[in-house]
Amino acid sequence: MLLCGDKSFYGGFTTDVQARLKKHQQGKGAKYTKSHLPVKLIHYEEFETKRAALQAEYAFKHQSRRQKEAYLKAHGLKDFT
Repeated sequence: MLLCGDKSFYGGFTTDVQARLKKHQQGKGAKYTKSHLPVKLIHYEEFETKRAALQAEYAFKHQSRRQKEAYLKAHGLKDFT
């Protein structure tokens, strides 16, 4: 999960977290992150299957900001700056 320059969250699927983060930081990632730079990696998870990862991504993208913050806090992240 990325924290964008405007304090919004962005979540996505990748098989190489560091390479994908670099693309986002260079403005070569998703359309959303291109217009919300800079971005910072604040959380990631590994999944057994691609399907499980994509299901988690879908669920995340359909949560409210409050739900996303609660999820992150439950996983040890307390600061969203």
